[in-house]
Amino acid sequence: MFLALLPLSAPLPLLLAAVLGFLRPGRRPRVVPALAEGAALAALAVVLGALGLLLAHGPATSPLLGAAGIGLSARLDAVSVAMLLLVSFVGWIVVRHTRTYLDGEARQGAFTGWLCAAIAAVLLLVQAGNLAQLVTAWIATSFCLHRLLLSYPERAAARRAARKKALFASLGAAALGVAAALLAMAAGTTDIAAINAAARAGEATTPVLAAAALLAVAALLKSAQFPTHGWLTEVMEAPTPVSALLHAGVINAGGFLLIRFADVMLGAPGVLAVLAMIGGFTALFGALVMLTQPAVKTSLAWSTVAQMGFMILQCGLALFPLALLHILAHSLYKAHAFLASGGAVEQVAAIRRPGPVAVPSGAAVGRAFLAALAIYVAIGATFGAVFGFERKSPQALALGAILIFGVAYLLAQGLADAAPRLLTRKTALYSTAAAVGYFALQRAAEWLTAGVLPATPAPGRLEWTLMALAVLSFGLVAVAQALFPLWASHPAAAGLRVHLSNGLYVNATLDRMLGGWSVGRASR
Repeated sequence: MFLALLPLSAPLPLLLAAVLGFLRPGRRPRVVPALAEGAALAALAVVLGALGLLLAHGPATSPLLGAAGIGLSARLDAVSVAMLLLVSFVGWIVVRHTRTYLDGEARQGAFTGWLCAAIAAVLLLVQAGNLAQLVTAWIATSFCLHRLLLSYPERAAARRAARKKALFASLGAAALGVAAALLAMAAGTTDIAAINAAARAGEATTPVLAAAALLAVAALLKSAQFPTHGWLTEVMEAPTPVSALLHAGVINAGGFLLIRFADVMLGAPGVLAVLAMIGGFTALFGALVMLTQPAVKTSLAWSTVAQMGFMILQCGLALFPLALLHILAHSLYKAHAFLASGGAVEQVAAIRRPGPVAVPSGAAVGRAFLAALAIYVAIGATFGAVFGFERKSPQALALGAILIFGVAYLLAQGLADAAPRLLTRKTALYSTAAAVGYFALQRAAEWLTAGVLPATPAPGRLEWTLMALAVLSFGLVAVAQALFPLWASHPAAAGLRVHLSNGLYVNATLDRMLGGWSVGRASR
């Protein structure tokens, strides 16, 4: 019973702090901010204890741990513990930042309460061992986030964004609820581990295929994938701690859902193909729009859209260990980026005399891409010789090729004719380090999740086609980015920049299709 209650006790101090925040909702509510920070730190300590339990027991997958009589269950494995560590650590940092950031605000106590409640809900979500707990925590997370988005209810833009988020969250919750019901009926149990085991052992039936499609819908809506991405780029009206928690924590719930039901998703290759197409397009679309945004937080929001698209692409290619790694790395980076966004303007303003920018020629771009591919092949061959080529899936190789295009963009700057030799050497060193890091982290993720997540299956004709399209699309965009300074002054380029800065008007079109958004007067 102690093993069961330890991970499940992590949200308890946060829930206590939330209740006190609701009881003292006003400005400077005495001990509430300090208590909330202590509760977040206590939750992190409990999660570290759960990590110790997992390491002490040895197996990659621990048995389901249940708390009798209260309907809760926790599953300790590499996936849940990694997510618990991420959520508790980022949550502690955000709560600590909030203590000073919102000091003296009119509704500081209520905000702190909803923030703690949101973190507690996510902690329950990522360790859920049964469908009922998963769906309940999913809905609770959305509700708490909705309250945080309305921290300034007098702002019309905040109310509009919250209403749009509530619409897509409701649709996603409905899809998840129906999927859970179908999986429970098909497997005869609500135990997530047993459902995955049944999907791994047998051929997918029609209810399971339908459930996989609905799980994909819920994940796409939660991850703000095209064309439903507009709500994520409009919630910047909320305080910065909300943005940090959303972009570094809550937004990952869609990817976590696909990873947790990886065996179910593998039984629906058509659904995975759709995920790969939508995720790949969202990644390209978000990355291009991000480059045209003048505001720091808006640019970071579009960056999250692109990163979540890339994570969905990884899931669509059945690279679930890499998708988990992507969630961890992106969350830590994005939490820091949002919490430090306030100093970005000051840092830019302090740069009075920027140095000359080396503009690469077409030949330099070509040499850069060839050099990047050569580095990638050489390091990949070295890792293959050490660890064995049979462990390297074609999907992972294709993903690595896509990532190396970003390295090629850096190399192009270093190979420009006007670039100093020091810059050329630095970019070559960074490119090599990036390739080594990719292969090393991939090996680590696959080793840590062995026995928890299924291995990537051999690709069929559809998967090969999707990989080829993805590599070609990302390659063309990377080349266009590298060559952009050569044609940036063309009138067509200026017009394209305007259209991209408005997200190609997709969000505005969706608003009109849905009949617009009436914003009533929100109650405080």
